[in-house]
Amino acid sequence: MAIVVPLTISSAVGAQAIVGERERGIGEFLAHSPLQIREIYAGKLLASAIPGYAATVVGFGVYAFIVNFRAGPIVGGWFFPTTGWWLLILWVVPPFLLVALSIIVRLSARVQSTAAAQQAASLVSLPIIMASYVASSGFVLNPTLAALIVGSIAWVFAIWGVAAGAKAISRERLLGVGIEAS
Repeated sequence: MAIVVPLTISSAVGAQAIVGERERGIGEFLAHSPLQIREIYAGKLLASAIPGYAATVVGFGVYAFIVNFRAGPIVGGWFFPTTGWWLLILWVVPPFLLVALSIIVRLSARVQSTAAAQQAASLVSLPIIMASYVASSGFVLNPTLAALIVGSIAWVFAIWGVAAGAKAISRERLLGVGIEAS
């Protein structure tokens, strides 16, 4: 469940990152700004990732507090989160989120409507959620080791996805030039 909340929130924001501005008629300002394309892409990526990840961190903090407040006295003290949980929230969730958003923000530049971007985002999100659940099945046996391995692999894909995404955006796409109706 740790990936569903940030991905749902962030994909909704990311899907509108570029196409939403184009639809509102303000994409032209961004396209003609002195910012480099990779800076625009990074800004869109961060603006999409922060709300979802912040909701996850706050929700996890509240959950940890409630678990410890209710169960702590029964089991002899505060015990949650464990190392595996810390690694899951701080090391595993961010790269999975970045992998999905690197694709979603690129798609936002390639589609003509927000509705199309939202549909594409849901198609991207489902395999990411499934992959995270498959990867997290190892958390049952050895949560710390599984989190380190899964997180490391996910970070490689995230870095590659972000780098490839920055190259896929252009000023023409920000303006909507060359995007055919589908």
